[in-house]
Amino acid sequence: MADFRELAPGQITRVHVHDVATGEDVVVFESREVLFEAPNWSTTEDVLLLNGNGVLWRLDAKPGSEPVQVAHEGLPPINNDHVLDPDGEHVYCSANDGHIYRAPLLGGPVVKVTREDGIWHFLHGVSPDGSRLAFVRMASFAEPGRLAVISADGSGEVELVDTGEGHIDGPEWSGDGAWIYFNTERWASRAGHAQLARIPDGGGEVQRLHTSDTVDWFPHPAPDGATAVYLEFPTGTQGHPADKDVALVVVSPSDWSTERERLPFPGGQGTINVNSWAPDSRRFAYVSYPTSR
Repeated sequence: MADFRELAPGQITRVHVHDVATGEDVVVFESREVLFEAPNWSTTEDVLLLNGNGVLWRLDAKPGSEPVQVAHEGLPPINNDHVLDPDGEHVYCSANDGHIYRAPLLGGPVVKVTREDGIWHFLHGVSPDGSRLAFVRMASFAEPGRLAVISADGSGEVELVDTGEGHIDGPEWSGDGAWIYFNTERWASRAGHAQLARIPDGGGEVQRLHTSDTVDWFPHPAPDGATAVYLEFPTGTQGHPADKDVALVVVSPSDWSTERERLPFPGGQGTINVNSWAPDSRRFAYVSYPTSR
């Protein structure tokens, strides 16, 4: 079995850039060969970083571009949990050996950050000052994921943050560093009913952002804090599977219950697992996975 996800027969990867100011949605690249996932937006260039075939790729955020593989030394096959270092020169990648690695954006040797073997570390957030990482810690897939924070160089103890009962995923900081946003099943009355939440950085009371019957994942605030987007799965979904009829919902962080915009498409796993806002807070990138007919 491959160490990475692959397209189904007839399936297409489409990388989109969406402008929340105009509503314009542009497909900047599509592939029938490689399943690309989870774009990050560079803080210093108009460039997207995506994983595909177990490695990292760079793609200009404009139509007609072609992805270029980033050559890394010592990096195991990676998954779709990767987040940029605020220094603009590195990216942190979750690899399929369970560890997190820090890698140069332009390629070269990597450094393993995490130290616990036999533990899955699914990275989703880097603090705005670049000093800490927020990830989902799991000893096995049979147990709920827990919110954990470590120093960016892996030194010191792993801090487990109490978010209550139930699986959590997607923890990432707000642009001002005051909050960690995530999705959680702590309020679930049925298996898999994830909802959006946040907790103060450093711990405290968990705040529910929105009450819905749908299954809501990966809340991503824009850098300026004025807009946010999340991934909505159909009612009854368990986990965040691939190949579902999903929607991206654009909201104001002051009111997550009121939709500003709704984008339906086939996707799910790989669509927007990590924050993909541009530095201008006006555009975000995502991936859809339609099947040709």
